[in-house]
Amino acid sequence: MLARPCAQAVWKPALPAAEWRKATATFFRDGGNKWHGREKLPPTWTIAVDGTKFQLSSTDFGHLGIFPEQRDQWRRIAEECAAFRKKHHRAPKVMNLFAYSGGSTLAAARAGAEVCHVDASKGMVDWARKNAALNQLEDKPIRWIVDDVTKFLERELRRENKYDLLILDPPSYGRGAKGEVFKIESDLPNLLALLQKLLSDQPLGVLLSCHTPELTPISLHHLMQQAFSDQGGRIDQGEMQLRGADDTLPVPSGSFSWWVR
Repeated sequence: MLARPCAQAVWKPALPAAEWRKATATFFRDGGNKWHGREKLPPTWTIAVDGTKFQLSSTDFGHLGIFPEQRDQWRRIAEECAAFRKKHHRAPKVMNLFAYSGGSTLAAARAGAEVCHVDASKGMVDWARKNAALNQLEDKPIRWIVDDVTKFLERELRRENKYDLLILDPPSYGRGAKGEVFKIESDLPNLLALLQKLLSDQPLGVLLSCHTPELTPISLHHLMQQAFSDQGGRIDQGEMQLRGADDTLPVPSGSFSWWVR
């Protein structure tokens, strides 16, 4: 068991303090990011989520290599890709941006999609490739790209490449492969405008999610409406939730919005 801080969980803990003290390792943010008991953890370990395997590891920032609050989105990605294949008799072309350890990439690939996986961190792209191998997906049509997202999209536009499903989970603040700065509040609208130009003639949709507290589901809805409403379809939005056992209160963990054709 691991214990990590969660600013959203302001309600009374369901377990007594004695149970929390039994955690193998605990991560603290007070006084700087640090683990207590990290030496008890293996360098890596593997878990399964809905049949998909992920390699985990304790990072210096407290992350483990997975955002399980995306679980509902991974399910929907797989369902939408499978439905697209059945309707159009071809594999959907999917682009996953800020792709982290590849949860969305794996969901799309398992459903028969061709996937372009893009992240500015070579280490995270390597991690995602390991996750693909864990799931026997290394031979699937996945392009692994280490690049600044905006620059890569601009090149894809010049190459006139098109995609049926676009997925992005941008950080509040990030740096590209060559130090390029990304700030979500100023760069996200321009990014969505680029994505609009990359949609195919048979678009499946666009999935936008983020963990920036200021960007609520309604905020994401308005962004998606401005970017894609002229193409028809509908927009869904909501809160991502980190769920545990049936008697555990779900933790709100970011926002999402789908535009679907």
